[in-house]
Amino acid sequence: MEEKEERVRAIALLYYSRKDVLDAIFKFSKNREISPRYFEGFGKRPDSFQYPMDILSFVKNGATSFHCSEELWEEPLRVSTELGKEQITELRTGWDLVIDIDCKWVDYSKKAAVAIIKSLEFSGVKNVGVKFSGSKGFHIIVPWKAFPEKIGDINAKEMFPEWPRAIVEYLKEISRPILEKMIINTDDDFAKVKGLTGIRCELCKNLSQERYQISVRCDNCYPPHIETFSSTEKKYKDKKCPVCKRIMEETTSKKFFYCTRCLINSLNNPENFNETILSTDIFQLLGLDILLVSSRHLFRMPYSLHEKTALASAVLDKNKIEEFQLTDADPLKVKIIDFIPDSEKNEAEKLLLQAIDWHKNNEMNRKEAGHSNYTNGYSENTEKNELREKIELSENEFTGENFPPVINNILKGMEDGKKRGVFILINFFRTLGMNLKDVEAKLNEWNKLNKPSLKQGYINAQISWHSKNKVVLPPNFDNEIYKEMGIYEMDQLS
Repeated sequence: MEEKEERVRAIALLYYSRKDVLDAIFKFSKNREISPRYFEGFGKRPDSFQYPMDILSFVKNGATSFHCSEELWEEPLRVSTELGKEQITELRTGWDLVIDIDCKWVDYSKKAAVAIIKSLEFSGVKNVGVKFSGSKGFHIIVPWKAFPEKIGDINAKEMFPEWPRAIVEYLKEISRPILEKMIINTDDDFAKVKGLTGIRCELCKNLSQERYQISVRCDNCYPPHIETFSSTEKKYKDKKCPVCKRIMEETTSKKFFYCTRCLINSLNNPENFNETILSTDIFQLLGLDILLVSSRHLFRMPYSLHEKTALASAVLDKNKIEEFQLTDADPLKVKIIDFIPDSEKNEAEKLLLQAIDWHKNNEMNRKEAGHSNYTNGYSENTEKNELREKIELSENEFTGENFPPVINNILKGMEDGKKRGVFILINFFRTLGMNLKDVEAKLNEWNKLNKPSLKQGYINAQISWHSKNKVVLPPNFDNEIYKEMGIYEMDQLS
């Protein structure tokens, strides 16, 4: 046993022996699916506590932390990957809105948490819970009680994860100016050094990606063979002429900017990119984890320990976030406060309606602008002299040699993070235009390499869910999620 693991286990037994800690964790576990975590991985799912002392029993058997669902269940132990969407919805009695702020720097996490809470208050939500994640971030909760049971004829409990995701996206948008004001001047140089500045897309206010449109030519052939392609780097792998196999010569190289969210570029839409302004990437600073808002996703329970830091996921006063110090999460000194606030019934109704309207308008604006389809944006349209939005791949191009490194790393098989892997792979393959039958075959082939393999029912349920919902892009390949999963790797095209 490593020294770090031995130390955490020793602290765990002492810490979880506290009656107030056991009571706090047990109270929060009501109607939730829970899972203990051991150093070697998570325990079985679903699980639950019948008594507070059950928690201590898990600890004596090696558990070091406890994780639970955002969703609330009538009978948590009946939740299973074998169930279909309708059966899962029937078991679900509600959901909490849990916002995961996970910046690389705890001071930025504090600012982001304050900005989010101010945005919630602006929308009429005064009662929110805040806790330290145990590492560098914070979790903010708006409980189910604060939301209306219905909007019109739609049952809110059935709209998970769609409505919580819409709320998080909306909060990201309205939090932007608040956070910008908080970090202006003093932190701007710091942001530049950390690579958090760039050319902003004026449509969505996100940072764009810098890319190059390159033309190459082979004069050895007649007529000359000409190709135009894009690259994320000015230097690229030499292109061979498909006719004579000689290296083609570069004729032009033009820098442009591409927005991965709006799917537009500065070649076609120069008015949407201000190349004279450097803008801080507020969303990256916020570090909002949208993937947390997904079916049966677990998050660290309040007062659970964190294996990497041996700190507690301590609850704090929402008005004292900027005063928080890591020593406040010392498991031997931590003070117990309820994570679930005493919310007023339906106090988040205004927020929900605003988020739904914002989401609908945002989608409508993107469709009207012609950017509702996912695009690589690079094939030349000879008739209109503009960049197309669709790529066509033949079957033999659905091979690993054409995939980004992070995708190939997932496809090698995984021990941890397999469910996130499913989400990423399905959306990656669907974005390429692969039909769901072939996607399912790819997943089943990949699952044989996982240790242990996912249950077939889980894969079937995910394929079924995605078949009824629109295609979404996987996270950008420079996203922190890939580092957390231990699969991060970039090439010149990623």
